[in-house]
Amino acid sequence: MGRRQPEEPSFGESARPAPGTGGHRHHAAPSSEDARVVDADVVDAVLRTARAVLAERVDEAMASDALFCDELARRVADFTLDGGKRVRPRLLWWGMRSCGAAETTAALRLGVALELIQSCALIHDDVMDRSRLRRGKPAVHIGLAERAGYSPDSGRGSAFGASAAVLAGDLALAWADDTVAETALSAVQRRRIGPLWRAMRTEMVAGQYLDLRGQVSGGSSVEQALRTACLKSASYSVERPLALGAALAGADEATTDALRSAGRCAGIAFQLRDDLLGVFGDPELTGKPSGDDIREGKSTYLLAVARRWAEAAGDERSLAVLGRVPGGGDLAEEDLAEVRGVLEATGARAHVERKAERLRDHALRRLAQAVDVDAHGGRQLLGLLRTVSGERTGHSPATGGTHGHGPGAAAAAPALTTAEGGTSR
Repeated sequence: MGRRQPEEPSFGESARPAPGTGGHRHHAAPSSEDARVVDADVVDAVLRTARAVLAERVDEAMASDALFCDELARRVADFTLDGGKRVRPRLLWWGMRSCGAAETTAALRLGVALELIQSCALIHDDVMDRSRLRRGKPAVHIGLAERAGYSPDSGRGSAFGASAAVLAGDLALAWADDTVAETALSAVQRRRIGPLWRAMRTEMVAGQYLDLRGQVSGGSSVEQALRTACLKSASYSVERPLALGAALAGADEATTDALRSAGRCAGIAFQLRDDLLGVFGDPELTGKPSGDDIREGKSTYLLAVARRWAEAAGDERSLAVLGRVPGGGDLAEEDLAEVRGVLEATGARAHVERKAERLRDHALRRLAQAVDVDAHGGRQLLGLLRTVSGERTGHSPATGGTHGHGPGAAAAAPALTTAEGGTSR
């Protein structure tokens, strides 16, 4: 259940696969004097720091219990190291660097903590979605059941795998908190970072809960769907990592606010485009089946807009088609085609495309107000936000449908709301 936690878009920099923690060799993280080395390959620096941090965590787990360490702790460590684009650490890093700072060791350790909290989210998300695969490999709950000698399809194996994966996600979150707590920070930095970290954890859980709640209640309102996207994706994936980087750099309030606004807009734009991919994406380009979001009955902003506009137009046929979502995973291809047709005809698809474009443009404007986008750090951060918020979604641009100039068409023009990252400045 719930909107599948989106994986990160590729940003061009190589996100090379990392080996597991076998042997538990401690790899030295770059010192605070090596900021330019990290600049050249942030992913590599994050991975080296992660291996060192996780080797210590696995050693601690072994001291508690060998079986627990071998079956659960090592799996959490390997899952964190193996795969992903390290988007959040890179945003933190370039957020800090664009503000003129070079707190290398602290930034990399906080980046590892972000990767661990992402591991928690993905592990738990796969349990709730009953997903069998993650990054082309068995999901953690599937692997844990098999490791214990159970078939993940049996009642006992399914129950054990899900329960053990909840513990794995909890362990990842505990390790994330430990990593933050043990990072050397000045008193001022800790006072600024502590509230940001606590808020990010709560927002992540709140977004997941709103997503689940919307699904079991038969769909979210437009406002609730947008709020869910902000909490579930934009806040902890983009906005908070940027704010953590600004806090490390000691950025002033105006700079921090502008960076947060830029991150929120870029993150929501990414989620809206991801929603479009889930319905209209070309599997050859996206690498995932088209239509799964509809089959699973995910409560998205795209569907909420279509329902609102169909209601406003008195379009009973479209409402009947949308009423078959959620479909319990068994919608036929012709049913999917009908839903896609309604999303086109109501103008919902075109509206979401326009909103994503508007959010992207606002994100880039707010970034330019925060930092010098012609300087090294600002230029790198500009490239990241352009990619996260502005990539094509794997389908041709939408054109307006039957109601494309109807009840909701004017919604594309007004200024952004505060929830979307808008500001009075």
